[in-house]
Amino acid sequence: MPTLQPVDRLEFQILIDNLTDSLSTAPSNVTLEWTALMRAGMRQLSGRCQCCANHGLAVVVKAFRGEASRVVLFDAGPVEFAVEYNGTRLGIDFASINAVVLSHGHWDHAGGLPIAFDLITKANGGRAIPCYLHPGMFRQRALPLTGGGLLPIREIPSPDDLVAKGAVPVVTTEAQVLLDDMFLVSGEIPRMTSYEKGFPGHKRRSEDGKSWEDDPLIMDERFLAVHVGGKGIVVFTACSHAGIINVLKHAQSSFPAIPLYAVAGGFHLAGGNEKIIAESVRDIGTFGLTLIAPGHCTGWRAVNALANAYGDSTVAPLAVGKIFAI
Repeated sequence: MPTLQPVDRLEFQILIDNLTDSLSTAPSNVTLEWTALMRAGMRQLSGRCQCCANHGLAVVVKAFRGEASRVVLFDAGPVEFAVEYNGTRLGIDFASINAVVLSHGHWDHAGGLPIAFDLITKANGGRAIPCYLHPGMFRQRALPLTGGGLLPIREIPSPDDLVAKGAVPVVTTEAQVLLDDMFLVSGEIPRMTSYEKGFPGHKRRSEDGKSWEDDPLIMDERFLAVHVGGKGIVVFTACSHAGIINVLKHAQSSFPAIPLYAVAGGFHLAGGNEKIIAESVRDIGTFGLTLIAPGHCTGWRAVNALANAYGDSTVAPLAVGKIFAI
């Protein structure tokens, strides 16, 4: 396992999420969207000034060590429009983004990549930056239809497409540290629990492209981790197709001497996975997390169950524009 070095502090801002919520109270280390918008220059509250919610996820993660800081864009949401629309309103400093990590090969995380790279390279003077990818994420996927047949999922941009936009693809299945060892992209996530079954019915194109094959495990999904000194490991998980408990177990085994401090992202406990909410909520408590920040595909039932189990001081749901400080 590559060596992840501690940082002094961490901030992450939600660029895209399924939810917008500027009214619900939050812990003192969480800044709400309207406050973030005012910091970015909003002088009048109106619909045109606010961000938009989309089914997807994009997170701007900024780590600090001494006088240095490094920034990762973790996923880019479903559509190019949302990246530019929200990014402009939130005052995202696209020039500061040092790398992009794509969690897995689904449209709701990769659809905004082309414009994200356009904005980054326009802001940084045309400098290409690394984009961390898994080789298995580029086959087309599909979902089963209730009446039979399949609904194809839009393909994600290819490595060549991303190169043309200013990316330097780093394609691997192995864990890697990046940006002065401030961040770690995990390797493939082992399946350990008995009840987390992945995404039953999910398909992918065969290697020759002529047929569909079962792909319930979606092994190309990986997480991003940061070690905040004196606190512990912060895990960013986009969809948790491996199961949120499997994600956290792998993070824990990857850093056996460091406690897990926080988890943020999509826990995939909506729809067919609502039947494992009880087990997932129970078992997430075994990790001793200080912050649980569910969003995207977690679903309102699971978010409510987590809040009821662990309280408002621990559970702070994601929403567009929110800034979390650790």
